[in-house]
Amino acid sequence: MTEPFLVLVESNTSGTGPLFARRARDLGVRPVLLAEDPGRYGYARGEDLAVVEADTSSAGAVLDAIAALGAGPPAGVTTSSDYFVPVAAEAAHALGLPGPDPGAVTRCRHKGHQRAALAAGGVPVAAHTLVTDADAVLGAVERAGPPVVLKPADGSGSTGVRLCHDLAQATEHAARLLARTHNERGIPTAPGLLVEEYVDGPEFSVEVFGRTPVAVVRKHLGAAPHFVETGHDVPAPVSAGTAQLLADTAVAAVKALGLGHGAAHVELRLSSRGPVLIEVNPRLAGGMIPELIRSALGIDLVGAQVGGALGHRPDLEPRSAHHAALRFLVVDEPSVLDDPPPAPAGPPPYVTATVLTGSRGVPLLPRHDHRDRVGHTAATAPSASSAARAAEDALARLRTSLRPRRAEESPV
Repeated sequence: MTEPFLVLVESNTSGTGPLFARRARDLGVRPVLLAEDPGRYGYARGEDLAVVEADTSSAGAVLDAIAALGAGPPAGVTTSSDYFVPVAAEAAHALGLPGPDPGAVTRCRHKGHQRAALAAGGVPVAAHTLVTDADAVLGAVERAGPPVVLKPADGSGSTGVRLCHDLAQATEHAARLLARTHNERGIPTAPGLLVEEYVDGPEFSVEVFGRTPVAVVRKHLGAAPHFVETGHDVPAPVSAGTAQLLADTAVAAVKALGLGHGAAHVELRLSSRGPVLIEVNPRLAGGMIPELIRSALGIDLVGAQVGGALGHRPDLEPRSAHHAALRFLVVDEPSVLDDPPPAPAGPPPYVTATVLTGSRGVPLLPRHDHRDRVGHTAATAPSASSAARAAEDALARLRTSLRPRRAEESPV
């Protein structure tokens, strides 16, 4: 392995995970994935991606794994996984490679510390309290609501996030969150949870690169009390003034947190009092949002992120002015995913993707987070309404793949 190589510290298991490897090759470097459990990444074989079993729990362990490769220093270190952004940033910093500030991304990963930094920077955030024991929940709920939103201090993908309408619901859910010691990937969790004011209003994200707002995205959510994302529209179908207001608030948040290298996925709600920050994630968006942006605007954020880890200047200039929409196939009852229906005789207008990502024939139970998404459809069109309608019509066809689970089919 004498050619330049890019170290990927773990990865998303789908979506942008494979795309990081492809973009690295496009830029003339060999991607090498360090993984504690290589079997997690079924896509690696199809991508001809070198996967090295390694301890990825700390920057020191990653540095040891890189040294053990015997190939000299890498050209860059990065990750597509939310959980490993601090580790990758610390490893890159130790090697003198480009990357975000390790302290800033570590602060972002903890929702309580992030909210404190945003509030200190004058960025509008929901009223909130970080609690670390059940006794503190009562006072926090009384100060913020009800209703209130409870979320793990360092969760991702809506895991463990719940709207609670009264103290009894909040107390019950807080007990579950406080009992957790590891997340869904087996990583130890930070103690505590956030009790947060419920902000009513439509939800958006602003995709920021460095400190440049690239796109405002309209987000669609499933039914309360959960916050499963069920779709996205790019660019958000809002007025230019509203889009600018959301973008300005997102950039202010990035600055307040000390970010400024690479991608930031900034989530907001547009309340009656204006934009309110929900969360800043120091990484690319999930949910195929980067691909929607590439399809609608011609901006390749995955390429920019990989290039940024290699020290390249990003190209953020729009090359098209289309609209893109994505809708997820979501498990909302005990179900089984069968093979997709036969494709229509001719390709539906504007539809660019109809994909099942879940395992066929496996009984499924709703988990009320990103893991409930087992497929998606996407469309690109001249207008927002045409793109949304095409994606929704395609989803209606794809939904026939998901049937209720029969009594004799045991869940996993």
